[in-house]
Amino acid sequence: MLRAFRTGCFFAGFALNLSLHCRGRTDIENPASINHPSTDMQPFVHLHVHTQYSILDGQASIDALVDKAMADGMPALAITDHGNMFGIKEFFNYVAKKNSKTKGAIKDAEAAAKEAEQNGDAALAAQKRDEAESLRKKIFKPIFGCEVYVANETLDIHTDKHDTGRHLILLAKNEKGYHNLVKIVSKAWTDGFYSHPRTDKQEIAAHREGIIVCSACLGGEIPKLITAGEIEEAEKRVMWWKETFGDDYYLELQRHKATSPNANQETYPLQQRVNVELIRIAEKYGIKLIASNDVHFTNEEDAEAHERLICLSTNKRITDENRMLYSKQEWLKSTEEMNGVFADLPQALSNTLEIADKVEFYDIDHAPIMPFFAIPEEFGTEEEYRARITEQELFDEFTRDENGNVVLSQEEAEKKIKKLGGYDKLYRIKFEADYLKKLAYEGAAKRYGTPLSPELEERIKFELHIMKTMGFPGYFLIVQDFINVSRERLGVSVGPGRGSAAGSCVAYCLGITQIDPIKYDLLFERFLNPDRISLPDIDVDFDDDGRARVLQYVTEKYGADNVAHIITYGTMAAKSALKDVARVQGLPIPESDRLTKMIPKHMPEVNGKEAKPTLANCYKLVPEFKNELNNPDPVVRETLKYAAELEGNVRNIGVHACGVIICRDKISDWVPGSTAVDKLEGKLLVTQYEGRVIEETGLIKMDFLGLKTLSIIMDAVRNIERTTGRKIDMESIPIDDPKTYQLYCDGRTVGTFQFESAGMQKYLRELQPSTFEDLIAMNALYRPGPMDYIPDFISRKHGKTPIVYDIPVMEKYLKDTYGVTVYQEQVMLLSRLLANFTRGESDTLRKAMGKKLIDKMNHLKGKFLEGGQANGHDPAVLEKIWQDWEKFASYAFNKSHATCYSWVAYQTAYLKANYPAEYMAAVLTRNRSDINKLTTFMDECKAMKIQVKGPDINESFNDFGVNKEGDIRFGMAAIKGVGDNVVNAIMTERNANGPFKDPYDFVERVPTQFVNRRTLESLVLAGAFDCFPEIKREDYFEKNNRDESFSEQLLRYGQLFQQAKQEQTASLFGDIDEELNMAGRPQVKSAVPWVDAVKLEKERELVGMYLSAHPLDPYYMELNFGMSTVKDRLDATIEEGREITFGGMVTKFESRPARNGGNFGIMTVEDYTGTVELRLFGQKYIDFANYGKPGTPVMITQRGNMSYRGNLEWDLVRMRLLQEARGNLIKGVTLNLSAKELRPELSEVLLEQTQLAQGRGGQLSIKLFDPESGRTVKMQSPMKLPMTKQLVYALDSLDVTYSFDKN
Repeated sequence: MLRAFRTGCFFAGFALNLSLHCRGRTDIENPASINHPSTDMQPFVHLHVHTQYSILDGQASIDALVDKAMADGMPALAITDHGNMFGIKEFFNYVAKKNSKTKGAIKDAEAAAKEAEQNGDAALAAQKRDEAESLRKKIFKPIFGCEVYVANETLDIHTDKHDTGRHLILLAKNEKGYHNLVKIVSKAWTDGFYSHPRTDKQEIAAHREGIIVCSACLGGEIPKLITAGEIEEAEKRVMWWKETFGDDYYLELQRHKATSPNANQETYPLQQRVNVELIRIAEKYGIKLIASNDVHFTNEEDAEAHERLICLSTNKRITDENRMLYSKQEWLKSTEEMNGVFADLPQALSNTLEIADKVEFYDIDHAPIMPFFAIPEEFGTEEEYRARITEQELFDEFTRDENGNVVLSQEEAEKKIKKLGGYDKLYRIKFEADYLKKLAYEGAAKRYGTPLSPELEERIKFELHIMKTMGFPGYFLIVQDFINVSRERLGVSVGPGRGSAAGSCVAYCLGITQIDPIKYDLLFERFLNPDRISLPDIDVDFDDDGRARVLQYVTEKYGADNVAHIITYGTMAAKSALKDVARVQGLPIPESDRLTKMIPKHMPEVNGKEAKPTLANCYKLVPEFKNELNNPDPVVRETLKYAAELEGNVRNIGVHACGVIICRDKISDWVPGSTAVDKLEGKLLVTQYEGRVIEETGLIKMDFLGLKTLSIIMDAVRNIERTTGRKIDMESIPIDDPKTYQLYCDGRTVGTFQFESAGMQKYLRELQPSTFEDLIAMNALYRPGPMDYIPDFISRKHGKTPIVYDIPVMEKYLKDTYGVTVYQEQVMLLSRLLANFTRGESDTLRKAMGKKLIDKMNHLKGKFLEGGQANGHDPAVLEKIWQDWEKFASYAFNKSHATCYSWVAYQTAYLKANYPAEYMAAVLTRNRSDINKLTTFMDECKAMKIQVKGPDINESFNDFGVNKEGDIRFGMAAIKGVGDNVVNAIMTERNANGPFKDPYDFVERVPTQFVNRRTLESLVLAGAFDCFPEIKREDYFEKNNRDESFSEQLLRYGQLFQQAKQEQTASLFGDIDEELNMAGRPQVKSAVPWVDAVKLEKERELVGMYLSAHPLDPYYMELNFGMSTVKDRLDATIEEGREITFGGMVTKFESRPARNGGNFGIMTVEDYTGTVELRLFGQKYIDFANYGKPGTPVMITQRGNMSYRGNLEWDLVRMRLLQEARGNLIKGVTLNLSAKELRPELSEVLLEQTQLAQGRGGQLSIKLFDPESGRTVKMQSPMKLPMTKQLVYALDSLDVTYSFDKN
């Protein structure tokens, strides 16, 4: 019996243990009728259906369910996921798509009927009307519902730990019902969540209009009471529902008689008992019955995959005897199958059609619902506008162009007014538009001065008119408000703009963007096309720290219920599906890892495009997987089979990284809301519809992005002010700074924005950029596809390839890119210049070419050729230009976005070129959690001759900072056990009274509440007290004869000192008796010196990396120049017989029991470049496990071999101590020089290194290249050089090309 109670309905992966669910089927009088239905088939509609949005409980995709229901001839289908409406919008959209062809045919038939009537052909008109009516009956009806959880009493309390809610099916029968359902479901999440989102009867009754109720499965209130024998109470509850909902309350019957031995057999008797009572109660109180099947998967054969999904949800294995079982009958059964199951209750089947007939067709999408922006009263009021302006004046203003010209027919104009929401809404839009105009012209005066040029007047006037007549002035008022508040009041760094919004001159005047669109030929219609109404989309970058403050401001201004984040759905991708199913199947972890690693980083190409990395494609295209599908191990085969079936299933919900909804009303007035957990911000209100569809419902989406680069710039500016006293205004830096362009020309862009990749550095050195336009172009070109044009672009800049324009006037827009079409905006501008395209037509051309809309392109091509010839251009040349555009338009980039991000990039390069230490300190601060990036940037600091030193209590700040010598100091707040409050206290005292003289001075001055034993010892171990060289790190831990460490003595002394000072006790104060004061200081007891390895490991534990040295430094040359690195090994392509040798230090070794007896080992090895994991099986474990002691430097050789499974794998061949190879791998160094590189500095360095070698070391060779003859001469020097890290640093400092020669 207990297993029966455990069976079934889940939500969000939470098991409903000890609750009754609908998994069984009562016997019917004639069981044979299940397989032999009556010939009098009853219609049927599924009204209890779970999709994959019943997370980790439902396995059916929405499109598969709809397709099957439509193929079966069902007229409708309901979606009733557990406690949520996640899938409703997808359901609505998919059904609309499926119905579109039929609706199109209806429209055609109705048009034909109208035409026939006008022609006097009554018979044809009647025929077409009948045809339209017949087609109308074929339209498939979506029914929006939810299986809600109803609390025992009220949603805000839980009577016991099992009060997670009784199941109940709610269906919306019209638009009012839909909005009521949305409110019920939303509040269940925000106010009623207790393990599940719970509602209560009061909420349901309050929002009952337009709602149909069904009693649900065995987990429902009525079936639970019947099961418990409380029949009288069940009848009372039924009467409450009947009185509340009348004929819209139905009792639900289910019959899931299991036919598989591995299915749930125990709920069937429960359903047998419950159904008998439900039938009796229905007859007694005149309540109609419906049949349902509690659908959880689409087809009968999906039951096994669904069983694995339930195991995943309940954290069970498929072999666990006490795992949750379903009846395996929960597929979307056909009408015939349901007639077989309920042959004795035909009315229960036909009543489902009655419900479907009650449900209306309605639209859940909406025109934009613009939030209200509060306009200052001194400007005016909306009421004044309504009193002063007539509807005719509004009509004229909104239907004419910006110059007052009539451009629409009366019919078109009336449609436009209606689309904007009618006159009532137009008054508000007009009011907002006028205030927007005021702000825009005020901003224009600041940006451009007065008077404005005629061109600017025309541009601003046009943009404001489009914003107004599209109905979006409120949008721009909201955006300019939170951006300007961010900059001026919140102290948040805001990006210069991103995307096409930078093309708006009005946005620039309002302060929304910081890039002048006029200066850079950026186009407004790339942002808002006047020929098509689409929501504006302004994405805004904020610094990482400030983004939360901006969101808080927006939430407070518009109301917590009116602002929400956007939900995301995490699905089971290929690798996660494999790992999940492998765990359920009990496949060993090494086998699971092996299978997932077979999924390639890059899939094979199909028809010239890389295939999607799905398991189906892997099985089809990746040879290794083809072999595994026939693996003799059935567990492997089943893992692969069911992983592919479960791939793509929704696994969890999350919060969109940047998408935010701002609504005029409560979010739940329009779409369902729920809560989701963000890693940083905790539980947040989110919409239940995801970002790609949310705007279709009318809600306004804005992207609030956190951009780390803005934080780096802010930190760098603070560092500069701290070290130099100068406050840099980053918006006013010179655009032609020589140092910045030299940095770009040298390719020294590591740590800068957008331009730091090795490939980009190479092209920058070739291009030698000299203008900001060069940077914009490179930013746009450096992407797959356009990258092929970079060599030609560079060649044209340097005059190696002549710049030729197909038509001379094209120079106007192609000059800055040396005749190469780089941007979409250039195509748009040239189409206007050459062929008189309108603004809207030019954007339509851009979109058609980018998306390869062939019909649209063909139409526009004719217009281009016609317009070009009318302007006197050669048809053949026009044809060539069009072909060039077709070839490149799909690659052409948005110049607005490239310009904005190039400006941010330029700011980072300016800071690096002019304030290198301050900038790199900021870069290190913002990357300190990523050890790989941190190492890269610290190496860059070395290349820049900037020392990165460990933390120091006299020089360090919270984060990385710069000392007086220009060195970077590690931030103290990054030390484990040392928080910001501690560092702030140290810095406050240091700033007030100067540097600390010694540890005694430190504990005497820093308030005792901030420094405890853990804090002090963490500072010591991290090296922050190394500035006092007379006391070593180990000395602080040496104990006296009372078993007290020196650090403990120091702290106690500091506490007594400060206490005495506060009490003004003379015994500890120098002004009374200085010797007595000194006598109170504890004495240092010298400790046995720690070996470097111990000191470094403690340092790494506290700061996350080795700072003062690296334990592999003795093998630096061998690891970096005598063999491959770990990174080389990870990046290497496996080839049979290929050997690769690398080395490193063992950091971890695990010994585990093997399947066939004995043990296998997992050894982790790390070098300067990364970490690799080795697996030791069989003899390899016996031979090499003794090398697994952490801290052991090893040298490893692996070979590509074919495994017994037929896969290429790296096989361990040899392992030895790295010490054995020290000094034996490198025989010399070769310098590759040109004549001009034979400088005195080089001779001095080589001579100095020779002296260090003292006749021992490696051979020096020089390859001298003569550019005039093109010949290279190799010479060997008698000089011996030490093969050391110091030699590497010396050669790097001279920017000399060299290579080390291996033995």
